[in-house]
Amino acid sequence: MPSTLDIRRRIRSVKSTQQITKAMKMVAAAKLRRAQDRIVSARPYSGAISQILASVASRVDPEQHPLLAERPEQRVLLLVVTGDKGLAGAFNGNILKTTLGAIRDRGWTQVSVIPIGRKANEFFRRRTIPIRHQAVNVFQALSLETAGSISKMAVDDFVDDQIDAVYAVYNEFRSVISQVVHIEKLLPLPRTKHAEPTIDYLYEPSPEQILRDLLPKHLEFQIYRILLDSAAAEQGARMTAMEAATKNAADMIDSLTLSYNRIRQAAITKEIIEIVSGAQALE
Repeated sequence: MPSTLDIRRRIRSVKSTQQITKAMKMVAAAKLRRAQDRIVSARPYSGAISQILASVASRVDPEQHPLLAERPEQRVLLLVVTGDKGLAGAFNGNILKTTLGAIRDRGWTQVSVIPIGRKANEFFRRRTIPIRHQAVNVFQALSLETAGSISKMAVDDFVDDQIDAVYAVYNEFRSVISQVVHIEKLLPLPRTKHAEPTIDYLYEPSPEQILRDLLPKHLEFQIYRILLDSAAAEQGARMTAMEAATKNAADMIDSLTLSYNRIRQAAITKEIIEIVSGAQALE
């Protein structure tokens, strides 16, 4: 049975841990507020430009632009987006598990990755999967230029016929307690399927010129939106995990305090019994 001194030390240790997890929860909450505002502001533009370009792409010959070329998906580039830090529950583990499952189940023969975030980089450095580029410390100063550099690599590889498709694996932010892992196809650009003739629009400039100018920018912004989604999801997951850790620490402190009081009460009761027994023996 542990002594009262051991239990007091454990209580002090758990209280120190509780203060750390509570502080981390507050920091995550502050960062989440800013990250949530950014992704909520970006989603309307992202959805609108995706819908418009998919509609325009459906009205032109896929051979008019190299980013529309559809090929059998054998050589695939994966953008795997994790966080730079842990202590966020299953946030990083779900991404890595989903990525390995997709590689195993989808029949891709050649897969290369661009791991975004320190956790993804550490994971794939220990694997045999080729790394196209290592993106670290991305979320410390997340900007459109960061997404642009990643987008340019993907576009160059696709246009040079080095890969057949580009996918992103990331956590989509739904709410503070809900982050959903998504596998999203980025290249070639998805095209709207029309079952029957639709309205014939007039374009100025031509659809080919629109696609040539906007498709690279579209991909750049979609990657930026994915990074914003992941940043908000990570802070939500960390806030939830630290809140649970703080609550567990409080429960552990209550349990240890109860054990401490029981041991102390037993010791006092034993001393009283010994005093009474000694007094009766003297009589």
